[in-house]
Amino acid sequence: MAFFVACGDKMPISEPDREWKEYLGGPERNHYSVLDHITKDNVKELEVAWTYHTGDTGQIQCNPIIVHGVLYGMTATTQPFAIEAASGKEIWRKAANGSDQFSTSRGLVYWEDGPDQRILYTHGEWLIALKAENGELVEDFGENGRISLKSGLGPTAKDKMVISNTPGTVYNDLIIMPLRVSEGADAALGHIQAFNIRTGKLAWVFKTIPDPGEYGHDTWPKHAHHNTKVGAANNWAGMAIDRERGIVYVPTGSAAYDFYGADRVGSNLFANTLLALDAATGERIWHFQMVHHDILDRDPPAPPNLLTVTHQGQKVDAVAQVTKQGFIFVFNRETGEPLFPIEEKPVPQSDIPGEQSWPTQPFPTKPAPYARQMITESDISPFAENRDELLEILKKSRREGPFTPLSRGGTLVFPGLDGGAEWGGAATDPDGIMYVNSSEMAWRIGLGPSATQEELQKLGQGQRIYALNCTPCHGATLKGSPESGYPSLDSLKGKLSKSQARAIISNGKGMMPAFTQLEDSDIHSLLAFLYGEDNGFKEIKEPGLGNNSQADLSLSYQINLFGKFLDSKGLPGISPPWGTLNAIDLNTGEYLWTVPFGEYPELAEKGVPVTGAESYGGPVVTKSGLLFIAGTKDKKFRAYDKRNGELLWETELPAAGFATPSTYEVDGKQYVVIACGGTKLGAHGGDAYVAFALPD
Repeated sequence: MAFFVACGDKMPISEPDREWKEYLGGPERNHYSVLDHITKDNVKELEVAWTYHTGDTGQIQCNPIIVHGVLYGMTATTQPFAIEAASGKEIWRKAANGSDQFSTSRGLVYWEDGPDQRILYTHGEWLIALKAENGELVEDFGENGRISLKSGLGPTAKDKMVISNTPGTVYNDLIIMPLRVSEGADAALGHIQAFNIRTGKLAWVFKTIPDPGEYGHDTWPKHAHHNTKVGAANNWAGMAIDRERGIVYVPTGSAAYDFYGADRVGSNLFANTLLALDAATGERIWHFQMVHHDILDRDPPAPPNLLTVTHQGQKVDAVAQVTKQGFIFVFNRETGEPLFPIEEKPVPQSDIPGEQSWPTQPFPTKPAPYARQMITESDISPFAENRDELLEILKKSRREGPFTPLSRGGTLVFPGLDGGAEWGGAATDPDGIMYVNSSEMAWRIGLGPSATQEELQKLGQGQRIYALNCTPCHGATLKGSPESGYPSLDSLKGKLSKSQARAIISNGKGMMPAFTQLEDSDIHSLLAFLYGEDNGFKEIKEPGLGNNSQADLSLSYQINLFGKFLDSKGLPGISPPWGTLNAIDLNTGEYLWTVPFGEYPELAEKGVPVTGAESYGGPVVTKSGLLFIAGTKDKKFRAYDKRNGELLWETELPAAGFATPSTYEVDGKQYVVIACGGTKLGAHGGDAYVAFALPD
């Protein structure tokens, strides 16, 4: 591979800078590239350079990595592959190891020490090491090339769901792993674990639900560390690392059960926290909790960004964390001192019996939120044909700002469960500017009393299992909420065979978790009910509900209302913009520009100006001043001028690209590649990676 030759005032571009060697572009997770062959003057000339079809259609969230002219990616069914980065020609592909796992993967990890070059990825509960050259297992890693992600979680994790959607973070010979677990009362502990990349041995564990005598233990009930009815506080979104300082920055998720905290009274450290840990030992250096006693699933959705800003006339190495509620928290990377003041403000309190919501929450004074925080009657969508119905729902729902607790009659959660920011994360450039796409979709969620044993005993075995496990997403009548991404299950015949349905229940699919707690006999009964072979459907007053997990009858209150706030045509019930793209100067905390991002084709055809739309997947920014982003259901891949938000180029993909793109150079030619799996938000599915480049 030839080095780029400097001309004029251009400096040579080093080998690492021409690659995309790590998840989201590097250890800082800044989505930034110094490549500048594609510019605002020639970006309109971009054309498809190659397309690689994986052969398994479904949601592909992968941000591929490119090393030594080879692109490494993941298929929709978590099968890693290697292709030539200049042509898309397949080099190798690793079939699923063991039973098929229908999870999603946002990428993989490359590690090398001279000739020892490895790919690490996850499949089910396993962290697996392959030889980068041919995809063969590294036999001396763990046991036959794999190690369980449950290794440091203790005996209670044995029969619980533990997987990982996000690549690990490398520090020397260690890989520090994110975890995805259940969000219900059956959640595993979400401890942070580091494994030795050479051997697979567990190197250290940081306990996010502390043991007695450890810092933070007194912020939980005394029993919490035993993992009975309380769990999680896991890092699912990924991490960033300052390798020079040896500090890994870890944003943690909510404590479980996510929406009702009567069994976890207290502020719940280290859930919903940005942790700065010693990457070599796992020792805590500093922390900041961004939500106390979370009961709205307000966990940070993406890795933090490590950048340098000018603050009070001084250069400061900072860490910035985006959030679902539209806040950005910015800290001194070494000390944890906020660069902009953070105020603890009173927030609305829960009226659900047993709940002890926290009286205050932290609000950064700068930057201002990149998502609206309130819904009023004037915010009802001008396109809604059922405006009166939406107004009635609005009036009877709690809506007192971003921390309004759930209620029996329903609460409008806004920003919704999937935004402001989401797992695609934000980009930053060397000037200290952050670029973040934000979704503005309200959700209506309510809590109700759990079903009683007496009520459940009236049901057949299959419906009882359905009521305890499936109702929150698919509804008491099996109709689901397709517009919210939860399909109907009332007519599975002809769509899925029983064996296919069994595999999805056992292994999960997309963002549906694996129901590992169900016995074979339970799954058999559930399938009999779903396929009309049980003893019929019986109504119960308020079926017991969980959140993506088996309900625990000892929980007094669980979800009884769950879905997006939509109009009669399935469009957002609030006024546009429904999605934005934002440039924020983190030196000053001020916005440079905001534009609507994404559109609904049916409205665009009627001449409606760009409304914005929900988006999944983040942006990539280049030295030449371009911002590339896909992420919307409209299947568009777009390039913007990063200075002012002007749309410079767009093209239609074969399927929606719900992923963050990568950019790289091979033999003097710059490419931009995006995974196109569709499926989410009701988009049709795809199986392709598509690379774009300038014509020769």
